Amino acid sequence: MRLTHRAHEAVARVLVEGDLALDATAGNGHDTVFLAEQVGDTGYVWAFDVQEAAIAETRRRLEGAGLVERVCLVHDSHANMAQHLPDEARGRLAAVMFNLGYLPGSDRCLVTDAQNTLAALETALQMLRPGGLISLLVYRGHPGGREEWQAVQEWLSQSPTSRDVFGDPGRESDSPVLVLIHG
Repeated sequence: MRLTHRAHEAVARVLVEGDLALDATAGNGHDTVFLAEQVGDTGYVWAFDVQEAAIAETRRRLEGAGLVERVCLVHDSHANMAQHLPDEARGRLAAVMFNLGYLPGSDRCLVTDAQNTLAALETALQMLRPGGLISLLVYRGHPGGREEWQAVQEWLSQSPTSRDVFGDPGRESDSPVLVLIHG
């Protein structure tokens, strides 16, 4: 099973109508649309990306699916999510999804980085409700990808959260790794 599908299946198990969710890396909008569908008419999603092209593509997908009213698109780093979420969202997010790496179909030099990702993970844990889930899909086959994965592994080793890891987390592998962090 593809790791993206595994991530969606896991997140779908924790999301119900009316939930709050966050896409930390909107990218081309696939996860944002998925989250908006899962939370239903009474739920809400925030989607972050540092690239205007990603925000525009995500908006286009949301409009095409008739879901734009369920989502707040934020043109900023996921490291700054706490500045953009209302106080009532703290401790109430049912799911947070990350896809680390670069925006497919764009400049491969514009990538997520360990410093911002670790800050975002810390905030996501604080925002997550009990029983919530963080889906962290780490792509390592680009410059800086392995280093970011090593930083995430170090962070995970110091975190008391339970998690499941899928893929080959080996040090020399370039294949993606999915980490499901349980709140």
